[in-house]
Amino acid sequence: MKFAYHHSMCPPEQYIPLTKAAEELGFNTVTFPDSICYPKEASSQYPYNADGSREFLDGVPFIEPFLLMSHLAAVSPSLRFTTSVHKTAVHEPAVLAKMVSSLAVLSGNRFGYGVGISPWGEDFEVTNTPWEKRGKRLDEIIEIINGLMTGEYFGYQGEIFNLPEIKLCPVPTEKPPILVGGHSKPALRRAARLGDGWIAAGGDAASIKVMVDQINEFRKEYGRDHLPFEFHAMTADAYSPDGIKRLEDIGIEEVLVAFRDVYQSEPDDKTVDEKIAGMRWFADEVIGKSR
Repeated sequence: MKFAYHHSMCPPEQYIPLTKAAEELGFNTVTFPDSICYPKEASSQYPYNADGSREFLDGVPFIEPFLLMSHLAAVSPSLRFTTSVHKTAVHEPAVLAKMVSSLAVLSGNRFGYGVGISPWGEDFEVTNTPWEKRGKRLDEIIEIINGLMTGEYFGYQGEIFNLPEIKLCPVPTEKPPILVGGHSKPALRRAARLGDGWIAAGGDAASIKVMVDQINEFRKEYGRDHLPFEFHAMTADAYSPDGIKRLEDIGIEEVLVAFRDVYQSEPDDKTVDEKIAGMRWFADEVIGKSR
């Protein structure tokens, strides 16, 4: 099992010391969320907490993840960096592909790109991106990123995007894996058809197993079951050795852990030392006892 530390939108000055601590304590990965802005007025609800409210995010500091990961890769020589997940569907694919390739090159192939749509219609509105066909938009962006990572000339004619033949330079020596987020049937199909991995954002081992099995069925259907594929999960089962064993048994290869409930409205007022103490407990009681 591999272990990813989720910073959970911490104060900006804490990123470097916490990332260095994660590396020293035996975490394999540091992973980051994404948010563009908090709208003054909004109609869409947040799908990942019980009541759909979004007030817990008002005033929470989000650093743009590509800038943040390149900043931290320079001070952490062995950690891998992932997004969990980036709001990919509101971005322009050629520029995004340039960002992906640049970060992969600068980090020495230590980047995994977690992709998603965004549940907020306002993210599409503020970026002048159509809300309609957002799933198809994400599919085509993934296809374009994968095509441009070869370093050869690549063009694309799709339903949403048309791209003349271009090539990027430099490109990484290893293509960054595309890690698809989402629990819906279309998201599971997307992971199987276009992705190199999948990220579960909640649930227990039993419910996650249903989705893992479904993805594996889809991968066979698409003739991709012979290719490497990563299963990641953020779940309460990750906080004990017994839970890690249950997750390993269903095929999870990396767990994402955070040490505060981001859905609560209380401020993040823990010090760096207090947070490192929580990470150290996890390293001793879970990482150390699961390897």
